[in-house]
Amino acid sequence: MATFAVSGATLGVARPAGAGGGLLPRSGSERRGGVDLPSLLLRKEDSSRAVLSRAASPGKVLVPDGESDDLASPAQPEELQIPEDIEEQTAEVNMTGGTAEKLESSEPTQGIVETITDGVTKGVKELVVGEKPRVVPKPGDGQKIYEIDPTLKDFRSHLDYRYSEYRRIRAAIDQHEGGLEAFSRGYEKLGFTRSAEGITYREWAPGAHSAALVGDFNNWNPNADTMTRDDYGVWEIFLPNNADGSPAIPHGSRVKIRMDTPSGVKDSISAWIKFSVQAPGEIPFNGIYYDPPEEEKYVFQHPQPKRPESLRIYESHIGMSSPEPKINSYANFRDEVLPRIKRLGYNAVQIMAIQEHSYYASFGYHVTNFFAPSSRFGTPEDLKSLIDRAHELGLLVLMDIVHSHSSNNTLDGLNGFDGTDTHYFHGGPRGHHWMWDSRLFNYGSWEVLRFLLSNARWWLEEYKFDGFRFDGVTSMMYTHHGLQMTFTGNYGEYFGFATDVDAVVYLMLVNDLIHGLYPDAVSIGEDVSGMPTFCIPVPDGGVGFDYRLHMAVADKWIELLKQSDESWKMGDIVHTLTNRRWLEKCVTYAESHDQALVGDKTIAFWLMDKDMYDFMALDRPSTPRIDRGIALHKMIRLVTMGLGGEGYLNFMGNEFGHPEWIDFPRGPQTLPTGKVLPGNNNSYDKCRRRFDLGDADFLRYRGMQEFDQAMQHLEEKYGFMTSEHQYVSRKHEEDKVIIFERGDLVFVFNFHWSNSFFDYRVGCSRPGKYKVALDSDDALFGGFSRLDHDVDYFTTEHPHDNRPRSFSVYTPSRTAVVYALTE
Repeated sequence: MATFAVSGATLGVARPAGAGGGLLPRSGSERRGGVDLPSLLLRKEDSSRAVLSRAASPGKVLVPDGESDDLASPAQPEELQIPEDIEEQTAEVNMTGGTAEKLESSEPTQGIVETITDGVTKGVKELVVGEKPRVVPKPGDGQKIYEIDPTLKDFRSHLDYRYSEYRRIRAAIDQHEGGLEAFSRGYEKLGFTRSAEGITYREWAPGAHSAALVGDFNNWNPNADTMTRDDYGVWEIFLPNNADGSPAIPHGSRVKIRMDTPSGVKDSISAWIKFSVQAPGEIPFNGIYYDPPEEEKYVFQHPQPKRPESLRIYESHIGMSSPEPKINSYANFRDEVLPRIKRLGYNAVQIMAIQEHSYYASFGYHVTNFFAPSSRFGTPEDLKSLIDRAHELGLLVLMDIVHSHSSNNTLDGLNGFDGTDTHYFHGGPRGHHWMWDSRLFNYGSWEVLRFLLSNARWWLEEYKFDGFRFDGVTSMMYTHHGLQMTFTGNYGEYFGFATDVDAVVYLMLVNDLIHGLYPDAVSIGEDVSGMPTFCIPVPDGGVGFDYRLHMAVADKWIELLKQSDESWKMGDIVHTLTNRRWLEKCVTYAESHDQALVGDKTIAFWLMDKDMYDFMALDRPSTPRIDRGIALHKMIRLVTMGLGGEGYLNFMGNEFGHPEWIDFPRGPQTLPTGKVLPGNNNSYDKCRRRFDLGDADFLRYRGMQEFDQAMQHLEEKYGFMTSEHQYVSRKHEEDKVIIFERGDLVFVFNFHWSNSFFDYRVGCSRPGKYKVALDSDDALFGGFSRLDHDVDYFTTEHPHDNRPRSFSVYTPSRTAVVYALTE
């Protein structure tokens, strides 16, 4: 990996007025057409849903005048450099023209209404959309967390400092940038922006000595379009329209910025590029100037669904979502996979690998172009069409967003963008993730905050995503990144010198933004540490996520699957599933994409192993391993959904016990030690989802899929995951039985491998008649039909297991039965 000199440039927060000097004269003949990209930009069959759109009118940015006394306390951290004279230096730009101009702060513009009361930090900003204002809430006092969890008072100094840092940065953003609403629209100022007069391109690259815009439009001539630099390291150029009124850069043409940097001359893709492609036979990606004509722009036709009470998430990857060994497309996923997700009973689809990533096998987690949807799967318009179709089906669309790290790729990504090691990232070891081999953001940098907040806003605004699953949040929140660290629950592990306060404050800011501007949006954080206050609202002193991804559950199942189920402890299972913080919601799962990767096994493969290859057909005898595996596969998933949280997640294909593992196409790899890791001949055979297996009525996979579907529809009908009534009445180690209530349902699990129990008494709280609502032993689900579903179960005033009432059931071995209270 290349090592770069550290730049001494100061991070800027604003742009001085005046720009675009030094442009070389040009004529229309100096421009030439863009690259022919028929497979990506002219896919008429994939964009069949596109209709004529309205022209977007860029808005102005409101910059309020006045100072805030709140900026003086507490002290500013070294990483966040805010010049004292920034008020005088601040000049936001009017994107409606080709030149920059200072905006008057006394008059709100473009539907922005601002009320200032008791200083800028207590301002309330509303972005008016139609008749419904969107409000970024003002900071609270951050003290309610101590009412929720009095134990936190022992760490008040750390938590109050954390909240004061959040308030200080919010105040600085309000004062110098016009608030979070304006600050998060960096994509309207940086990167490529279009006006009636021409195209403006701006890039923050303080380490560069000189810069020029190059591309197909000027025959890659570095002397044709040189850029000018402002005091804060932002390079700028304005390209007027051609004589015939056409844009200087044709839609679909390749563009890059050429810079003379401390590490040499380099061509880079704009950090704010909206689309990038890798030409066949080439290694580097190319930035694409993406500005399709109005008739090719997709216009959303369907409203975004309201957030459901309980989330049932279908985790998916576009590229591997085809039964065929190939990279699938947005259009095929829209037409073939979304209806499947709806039919299965899920109410949200979480899509991985949306942000462009040069290395396909990174699963999308080594992002190179943060604002660009991956071109492997189609065009941005194709993605919009997919999301609109999901909304038509009533599905939320969540994006697996990566703000925890960035690819170390210096050709296509942010690493060494301006020739320095400290541009977007921390310098030295702190800026490198040794396990992930990636770069780590400096969340104390003003421009990094602008970049990441704008990135979150971009996906919600431009593509209508309904929320995010933030990847790698544990790595963000601690300087040790959670590596080689066992979290025991001691609060000192969360609130000490190992905590990266800058990163936690960023998470508070981005959750402020999400929930302020998009009240129905969902924010899920992937955290394995169990950080207290993680899912408490920001005004109350929390980090602000709606849900924590309950990662410990999947780890527990893998631990248990390495043992015989005869040694499983019922109390251990219940404790893991219910061990979550009060008032902090969790999305639980038995397995996700992590467990399906090469080097690990899915639950189905742990249970049935090689027998899956020969004994899943219904026209041949089963084996004890297959019978055991199918039974436990259903029980594991139901008990996880029943007890594990307020939301549930499943990775595509695992609902029917998808065989084998995920292995991305790859060639041989030589490690720094000289050791060569063999590849798989760049095969896509293990990088697909065999949905045909779950649909085949002659295979046992069908029964497992039918059960998962019934499980989702049961939750849809009864809403048990978010019911306030929850009680575990039995964890019997000898019987291997777990019984609990959620809402009007009673769940009975018999994990015993051979013992079935007649007249088994089940405690309950509510009197009446109960009926079987779901039976894992049903023949439809690949079971043995040992229960009569026509039987009515009446309660008696017979207390049992600390419950006031009870009824008796027959509970067969290795079965799960859900009983519902009838009217």
